[in-house]
This record gives sequence, structure tokens and C-alpha cells, in this order.
Amino acid sequence: MSPITELVLQSTWETVVMVFFSTLFAVLLGFPLGIFLFVTSPRGIAPKIVPYQLISRIVNTLRSFPFVILMIVMFPLSRVVLGTAIGTEATIIPLSVAAAPFIARLTETALNEVDKGVIQAAVAMGASKRQVVRKVMIPEALPSIISGITLTIITLIGYSAMAGAIGGGGLGDLAIRYGYQRFRTDVMIESVVIIIVMVEVIQFLGNKAAALVAKYPLGSFGRSKKVK
Repeated sequence: MSPITELVLQSTWETVVMVFFSTLFAVLLGFPLGIFLFVTSPRGIAPKIVPYQLISRIVNTLRSFPFVILMIVMFPLSRVVLGTAIGTEATIIPLSVAAAPFIARLTETALNEVDKGVIQAAVAMGASKRQVVRKVMIPEALPSIISGITLTIITLIGYSAMAGAIGGGGLGDLAIRYGYQRFRTDVMIESVVIIIVMVEVIQFLGNKAAALVAKYPLGSFGRSKKVK
């Protein structure tokens, strides 16, 4: 195996690691935030205007940050947590912070799109607010949530490539250091092709997962378990 091939494989693995863990942490943070935003919104099932506006503004502020600037702003936190501000592990922190607000908004939007008649039916059957969210809203909105997470993963792949420009590692770093700076057009093309393949695979799997969940709903009150 040639040294360049080893570098390409290593950089691909670094990109996969960055995207996987940043998606995981973004979902763990953004998904509950999205539920909170839906529940406490003026149209939610338990409106709380002040907490909603506070969290909503924080989410909007983080979403408005260009990723490169956000990554630089997050350098001190990465250095405190991991002891370094560069590298694959350090890049996961700003990637997670950048993606979490998108997950939150996409989750809130997906929940808002659930048929109100399904909610009313659940309430009429005696469901509590917690049960409405857990057993009705989330299962009904799951196809849209999965599509949103798929879009976020694809965005993170692009962000991870940008992170390579400032020491983040991965395919972006490989394309810049070995492709652009050393005039290795072949390395740059390989990096771009791998990124395109990753995006296509993620989009395909995301579409399949969303379609599968839409066909076999998980809700206890809404649609039947299997929609023919």
C-alpha cells in the first residue's frame, strides 16, 4: 500500500469519526432542545413564553455563526476539555455545537407538522402531556426528524472538510496540505470523490430509514402499526 493511499484511508477514517461523534453529541443535545422548544412554544402543549424565547434566541444565535468563526471561538473550550485545539478529537466539539441548533430547529419543525387531530385523539383517550409527546408526537414526527438528521450529517461532512483548513484533520486537511499546497491534483480529486460518495451513501440510507419509519409507524395512539 502506497503512502498516499494510507493517508487517504486515514483521513477518511478521521472524517468518519468526526462526523459520527459530532452527530451523536448534536442529537443528544439538540433533540431534547427541539422537544423543549415545541412544548413551550406559544402553540405548544405547555406554553412558557420566557423560557421558550430564551432558548430560541440562543439557538438562533448559534445557527447564525459561520462555522469557521465558531470553530475559532471554540478553540479555548477544546483546549480546556481535550488539552488541544486542533486535531480530529478537538474538532468534534465545535462540530457538535454547530449541529445541535439545527437538530433542535428541525425537531421543533417536525413536531409542529404533526396532525393536530392525532394529538386531540390521544388527549381524548386520557393521555398525559408526557405521553402525548413520547407516544404520539415523536413517533408521528420521526420520519421528518430522520430526514433532518440526514441533512445535518451531510452538512457536518461539509463542515468537517472546512475544519481541515484550520487543523481539523480529515479529508479537508488532506486535500489542502497534500492536494493544494503540494500540487497533488490526484489527491485532491480523491478527497472530493470520497466526500461525494459519503454524502450519497448517507442520503440513501437516510431516505430508506425515513421511508421505513413512515411505513411502519411506532406510535401507540396515531396511525396503525402498519400503513398499507
